[in-house]
Amino acid sequence: MKKTATSATSSPRSAITRHSLHDAITSHLRDMIIEGDLEPGKRIYEGPLCERLGVSRTPLREALRYLASEGLVDLTPQRGASVRQFSAKDIRDMLVLIRTLEELAGRLACAEASDEEIAGVRELHDQMLDYYRQGNRLDYYKTNQRIHSAIVALSHNESLIQVHASLQSKLKRVRFIGHEGQEKWAAAVAEHESMIDALERREAHALVSALSEHLAHAWERVRDVVS
Repeated sequence: MKKTATSATSSPRSAITRHSLHDAITSHLRDMIIEGDLEPGKRIYEGPLCERLGVSRTPLREALRYLASEGLVDLTPQRGASVRQFSAKDIRDMLVLIRTLEELAGRLACAEASDEEIAGVRELHDQMLDYYRQGNRLDYYKTNQRIHSAIVALSHNESLIQVHASLQSKLKRVRFIGHEGQEKWAAAVAEHESMIDALERREAHALVSALSEHLAHAWERVRDVVS
């Protein structure tokens, strides 16, 4: 039987719709975890969450599986999904490793990055400052993390980029609470100013020093909360 024009074109549209729905639900759940609406260690009850988001269980479960691959959710047989909870030692160990990775990335970035790529990081930095002035913590945080990923990307070292991304995804909630309180937030912004200044001048030693100080302070800012 000859397919009609409708049947020939419905599949791509359906695929796009499903993909868009998946991205929207995943993004929303990720934000709920980052902001603490879904608390670490707590079970995620599908029924109330489906009702709250206005979606069925199937796309919700797909989103939870994706977040599990990012390290934000634990999936346990018979129990379902829960927000992943890390010990203080887990968090400190990961921050130590991220600090080492970003120090290496900083050295490589000063040597390998193009002027256009560095300008792109500057644009992100300026956008982050706008969110800071607006008091928009969530968008500030997301842009902040994009800056760290962008600096690592300037290393042009794919293995480094992948390992860093895996660790960074697990620490989303922890890095977010590191900006709680005006004093901590202002200090983090000042550290980012030093980072972007060193990167634009391609001064590897200064950039590594700024990244090292910033990530050492990241642990200090969350230590009392996660211990």
